[in-house]
Amino acid sequence: MTQDVEMKEQQPTPSNSVSSTSPSALQQLKDIAALIEVGAYAREVRRIVRAIRWTIQLRKKLTASVVSAFLSFVLLPGSEVHTRLSSFVAKEDDHDMVIDTAASGTQTPAKHSLPELEIYSYLLVLIFLIDQKRYSEAKACSSAGIARLKSLNRRTVDVLASRLYFYYSLSYELTGDLAEIRGNLLALHRTATLRHDELGQETLLNLLLRNYLHYNLYDQAEKLRSKAPRFEAHSNQQFSRYLFYLGKIRTIQLEYTDAKESLLQAARKAPISALGFRVQCNKWAVIVRLLLGEIPERTVFMQKGMEKALRPYFELTNAVRIGDLELFKSVAEKFASTFSSDGTSNLIVRLRHNVIRTGLRNISISYSRISLVDVAKKLRLDSPNPVADAESIVSKAIRDGAIDATLDHANGWMVSKETGDIYSTNEPQIAFNSRIAFCLNMHNEAVRALRFPPNSHKEKESAEKRRERQQQEQELAKHIAEEDDDEF
Repeated sequence: MTQDVEMKEQQPTPSNSVSSTSPSALQQLKDIAALIEVGAYAREVRRIVRAIRWTIQLRKKLTASVVSAFLSFVLLPGSEVHTRLSSFVAKEDDHDMVIDTAASGTQTPAKHSLPELEIYSYLLVLIFLIDQKRYSEAKACSSAGIARLKSLNRRTVDVLASRLYFYYSLSYELTGDLAEIRGNLLALHRTATLRHDELGQETLLNLLLRNYLHYNLYDQAEKLRSKAPRFEAHSNQQFSRYLFYLGKIRTIQLEYTDAKESLLQAARKAPISALGFRVQCNKWAVIVRLLLGEIPERTVFMQKGMEKALRPYFELTNAVRIGDLELFKSVAEKFASTFSSDGTSNLIVRLRHNVIRTGLRNISISYSRISLVDVAKKLRLDSPNPVADAESIVSKAIRDGAIDATLDHANGWMVSKETGDIYSTNEPQIAFNSRIAFCLNMHNEAVRALRFPPNSHKEKESAEKRRERQQQEQELAKHIAEEDDDEF
């Protein structure tokens, strides 16, 4: 543990390089390699997790010269993997490269053959290529890394493998070739299951669900999800993604209640920094709540950083709340491109019936008796026979229990019944039951997330051990808080 602190606080060695950021970035990469080495030999996965987190924070400082110098430091020059990875990294400035190599020549190069360092080198080059928008080369690099990964079966590689899986799928998605790797992802998921790599299973299952949903293959996604092995979630980020994909599948399958619960839970579990992901969760949750006949609160659309993105859905909600069919059509046409890019166009078509039903409910509350001709006018039905359509709409709403009224076919009237006391119905009980169920679920999750020191019931710890344990718990809590930025 003291070694971790020393690595974090270690300052870059002075160098004669022209650029001051390159040596510091290179030195940090060397520290990360040392941390991975310690974690591999000690079989401590948390050190490798920390190394990945430092890499994510360092990715903006990566240059071709820094990556090339790191590859020469950590891999044996002239080896097959060094030659392959170096071919992907174009040298930006030969002068900087020579100076950085000379500066690092005073240190003893760590020419290791550790599989963890080799996979990390693939991951680092892949991240660099994606940041440089060299997607075709990123595809080739990721495919080579996956081919090397298939021959490894080490638990300390699992964390690096899960990140490599993610960028492997991302590189193919950015080039529009996501369907090409579906069979390979299925084979990788099968291998991860046989090796009991639960983190890899989580990641690959989400990548496969994303792959299917990208091409609107909802039935195949549901078959895979229902038959995939289930276990306790290891990554909060992956679990949030899983809940989001599950909510989308449930929405398409008309299971709106389950979809709403999954989408809202995904938005709550997502880290605050994952703004784009939370925006997508809220968009789908708003549509699902509207399909359920609920009106989302205004605070949903006023969340920090989401006002502009949720503006089309705010206007759509307003049209549904009023029950104005003409306003609903104009909003749908105005933001058609936005709804199409979000993949919610088909769901908005379903909302037309809810708009009509909401308008009919407002009419039944306002009028004790009204003719079907006036109902058709107020609903702004544009069909060839609006009166007949209004009669069928009213009769269906009465049958479904949406309105409390009767239909006089002889006189062409809709007669509303007097509104009773809502507290004499079961609606308050249903509302309280949903709130209690939510609180109990939250409590159960908090209990499952509790951590206890091993053998605490058998032996009494000394004051020194207690201080060490508390320091480790504080460090772990800090790492968990910092992990929010890693995967979104």
